[in-house]
Amino acid sequence: MSDPPSDPTPPRPVVILVEPQLAENIGMTARAMANFGLAELRLVAPKGGWPKKGVRETASGATHVLDGATLHATVAEAIADLHHVLATTARERGQMKRVLGPDEAMRAVAARQQAGERVGILFGRERVGLSNDEVSLADAIITFPVDPKHASLNLAQSVLLVAYEWRRAAGLAQLPFDGEMRSPPAPREALLALFGTLEGALDRAGYFPPEKRGGMVRNLRDMLHRMQMTEQDVRSLHGALRALSREAADE
Repeated sequence: MSDPPSDPTPPRPVVILVEPQLAENIGMTARAMANFGLAELRLVAPKGGWPKKGVRETASGATHVLDGATLHATVAEAIADLHHVLATTARERGQMKRVLGPDEAMRAVAARQQAGERVGILFGRERVGLSNDEVSLADAIITFPVDPKHASLNLAQSVLLVAYEWRRAAGLAQLPFDGEMRSPPAPREALLALFGTLEGALDRAGYFPPEKRGGMVRNLRDMLHRMQMTEQDVRSLHGALRALSREAADE
């Protein structure tokens, strides 16, 4: 059994799936949770029992989420130890509850968790979602600002959106890599040498009209300056120019 990733952070939201039917949806939910650092999954009366055949294949390595999943007979049982519960729904329910987008909802969740509260998020059945009675057990509703012409979200997609917003709200949304230069800026000596190599090659190729050479050279140098080249950039251009010079000499 794989171990869940460990971070010294406050408690994380509990994801509660109510009567999920398809193994692939549960597996992809586990994958979405693991993508953004969630690990606690509760299953309320999954259709066809548990575990389900094929569920691990769609989890894409998030087996620690599946291995730690707990079974519950009812929603009331699944949320009994929680301090705050949110219900996801795509439909207006006529209930006097706060309705939040996932970003606002997860900011409030992160604040509650900093205070030590345990929070759970209810996700309903693939076809019909949560019942009105199940929604009534929640403190507030999460809904998504989808295009009304195509408002249906897959179960795992809903979990993914909420998990992503939670990670942002919790201050954990650090990009795994950046475009930072790995080579230091080229020193002036290297740039001047490159200018000389390039201009010499162009002179030999007859590129510059004699009366325009000065202005064209300055334009080329300004263009190269704007590139803010690194040492690696200069080495690469030198290599390219040398290869072109050899090719020209062999002809």
